[in-house]
Amino acid sequence: MNEPHVVTCPSCGQKTRVRAAAEGVPHCPKCGRPLPWLAEAGAADFGAVAENSPIPVLIDFWAPWCAPCRIVAPAVERLSQERAGELKVVKVNTDQAPALQERFGIRGIPTLVLMEGSRERDRVTGALNLNALRQWVEQRVPARPQTHQSVDSTRQAPRGSEALRPPYF
Repeated sequence: MNEPHVVTCPSCGQKTRVRAAAEGVPHCPKCGRPLPWLAEAGAADFGAVAENSPIPVLIDFWAPWCAPCRIVAPAVERLSQERAGELKVVKVNTDQAPALQERFGIRGIPTLVLMEGSRERDRVTGALNLNALRQWVEQRVPARPQTHQSVDSTRQAPRGSEALRPPYF
C-alpha cells in the first residue's frame, strides 16, 4: 500500500506523486505549498505510514460495507486538504487489517483516532459532518499560522481590461 499516488496541488494544479510514508511533509514542487496528505495503510506498513509521521495523524478506521463510513469519508478527505502540511489522514480498512482493529480496540466504525508522535491523543466513533470534525480536530491540533505568502499577493493589481477578466482565465 506504500505506492505513491498522484495528488493535485490545490493552489497551482501541479500533479505530484506523494508516498504514504515519508520523512517530511509533501510540498508542491512548482509553488512550494504543502500538499494534502491522504494515505491508506494496512498492518504491514502502518508503523511507517502513521506512527512515524512527522505531523499529527488522523486515522480513519472504516469498511467498504459501512454506510456511515461512506458518509464521513468526504469530510475526512476535505479536512486533509484544508489542513495540508499540518495533518496527515490515514485510512485503515478494518476488513483488511483486523490486527489493527484489535490493537486499537475498535468496536464500532467509523472510528477516527488522532495520533501525534506515535501516541494516541483522542478518538471519536460515529459519522461526524465536516464542521463537527473540523472543530474536533482544531480543539486537539491547533492550526499553525500561515507561513507561505499567497501567489496572488505578490502580483500587482490588474489594469484596464485585465481588471474585468475573471481570475481563472
